[in-house]
Amino acid sequence: MMRTRPLKVALLGCGVVGSEVARIMTTHADDLTARIGAPVELAGVAVRRPDRVREGIAPELITTDATALVKRGDIDVVVEVIGGIEPARGLITTAFEYGASVVSANKALLAQDGAALHAVAEQHGKDLYYEAAVAGAIPLIRPLRESLAGDKINRVMGIVNGTTNFILDKMDSTGAGYQEALDEATALGYAEADPTADVEGFDAAAKAAILAGIAFHTRVRLDDVYREGMTEVTAADFASAKEMGCTIKLLAICERAGDGASVTARVHPAMIPLSHPLASVRGAYNAVFVESDAAGQLMFYGPGAGGSPTASAVLGDLVAVCRNRIGDTTGPGESAYAALPVSPMGDVVTRYHISLDVADKPGVLAQVATVFAEHGVSIDTVRQSGKDGEASLVVVTHRASDAALTGTVEALRKLDTVRGVASIMRVEGE
Repeated sequence: MMRTRPLKVALLGCGVVGSEVARIMTTHADDLTARIGAPVELAGVAVRRPDRVREGIAPELITTDATALVKRGDIDVVVEVIGGIEPARGLITTAFEYGASVVSANKALLAQDGAALHAVAEQHGKDLYYEAAVAGAIPLIRPLRESLAGDKINRVMGIVNGTTNFILDKMDSTGAGYQEALDEATALGYAEADPTADVEGFDAAAKAAILAGIAFHTRVRLDDVYREGMTEVTAADFASAKEMGCTIKLLAICERAGDGASVTARVHPAMIPLSHPLASVRGAYNAVFVESDAAGQLMFYGPGAGGSPTASAVLGDLVAVCRNRIGDTTGPGESAYAALPVSPMGDVVTRYHISLDVADKPGVLAQVATVFAEHGVSIDTVRQSGKDGEASLVVVTHRASDAALTGTVEALRKLDTVRGVASIMRVEGE
């Protein structure tokens, strides 16, 4: 039987994503009603600038008092798309206290305070859903915490920021330098005026924290995620990658240790073989590669940002939460029972590509090889070229810990024959 009383939704924020949420709620109202089992009514929209024209939204719904909106007591679901830490955190907590469930797209807040927010939601018997916080329209959070709930996930590796992927793809396909590719991304609207959060890996690190926590049933905060930006990636790095049959991507990597006793979460540029599915992800698209015991290898691919794609994920959560409200139940909350320790970056084991500027004279290769051996780092391949007394030495290692590689590089810098370390790049996906 269809419920006739509408479920009331409060929308916090009406920017690119929020306006699309409101539009879809209006234009797809009949479909949403059929899928949920009850009508859904937009009961209020909290904004900072009330004078701005917002097509399709009745002026009487607009308010600048977000706190009063979530305190009304008749709100069933609060949709938070304002971003940032405050006032979002206080508004979400208040929403739970006044009887509403919450749908959020706030990756920064969830990465920092997800555990506390889940605790408040559980205390008040309400839902906290956040599919839109990671990878835009791509269904990822729900598959990880529901579809794969009976499996053991060992690794989650992906491209979770469209801006950085656009820039790196442009550098790869055209030979452009970093700044040139960034300028094009900005002109096309893929990069913000201040791209720091994207290119320095902050955005991807927040998403990695969320993914690691869900995948490994362990609380992983933003501070636990190793982060390295991509501003130092050069055209020369791409040339070296091509010689190895690779390309370069900014990757978020969350994985269990070999013994299963700990986990790591990291974001950094990496060379990845062209044969790997992630290597073919072009432009501003996102993709996440999941490896588990039973399901094996899975890849989730699609647009990772933008108003309509992100709104699609928000509406999917809204439907699920509204169904739960009608059934007087809640969906899955935080699962942190495993409580695995998060290992530091120094414990991470991977392969490395190191480019050295060296003197072009006999014995240099032997000196360099000795330093690698003394630090327990095994060399896979070496390529040397040079003239007029200067040379370039490219070393690709077998798998080694980050700590061992760091010690190796420090020792290499002390050699008289090593003029400088041109670049260090991890090699993933093999």
